[in-house]
Amino acid sequence: MPRFSANISMMFTEREFLGRFAAARDAGFGAVEMQFPYDLSPDDLRAAKQDAGVEIAVININAGDLASGGPGLAAMPGRQDDFKRAAEQACEYGEALRPLNMNVLAGWPPLDQFSRQQCLDVLAANANLAAEALAGLGIRVTVEAVNSRDRPGYLITTTNAAIEAIDAAGHANLGIEYDIYHMQIMEGDLINTIGANLDRIGHIQFADTPGRHQPGTGEINFPFLFGAIDDAGWSGWLGAEYVPSGRTEDSLQWLQPYL
Repeated sequence: MPRFSANISMMFTEREFLGRFAAARDAGFGAVEMQFPYDLSPDDLRAAKQDAGVEIAVININAGDLASGGPGLAAMPGRQDDFKRAAEQACEYGEALRPLNMNVLAGWPPLDQFSRQQCLDVLAANANLAAEALAGLGIRVTVEAVNSRDRPGYLITTTNAAIEAIDAAGHANLGIEYDIYHMQIMEGDLINTIGANLDRIGHIQFADTPGRHQPGTGEINFPFLFGAIDDAGWSGWLGAEYVPSGRTEDSLQWLQPYL
């Protein structure tokens, strides 16, 4: 039976952040995930996690100015020291929260200033650094491909590109974060791609497309897809990372058959 986590950076936003852990549990989720929770203390986050009795599936490693339209840290030449500090911060939060995965976002380094290979080399070195730093905590580091329609210029946009990035880094503690929403836009063939790369995937996320809303609002046959992923042997969490079209609780009809 598939197991689901809720991305509380995008869902349950009707509540203050620390209250979203319990809201996710009450809705039927066994785990949560967060994008950039670094404005809250790890102690407060840990208390909310423990009180709700949920796991944490994934947290993004701090990406600097990425959220405000900048190039980010992970693949940007000249920002290696900034990424190192982000990895140190990830270890602090990782030790307190014990997420299963922490995710590296490559960002969109300016390819009019640097070659693509320069940026890929920086990404590989930074991913290796993070993987080594978090290995001692038992936390896997992932690299995520993001679609180029929503994020023009993003460095890693396909499953193969994500796999090539972790292969270049060459650390055993690396996998890919496979995002169904992004990869449906970029390449489709979801079931075959997931099945062929199951041993390389650290975490799976989903939203429907178009719109990035809950399952049932777009073109993806989620009951069939979830069943195929389960049949393939996936035992990790499936992360609901979508923008609810209304109140979060009103967007959860898709979840009911799995409770």
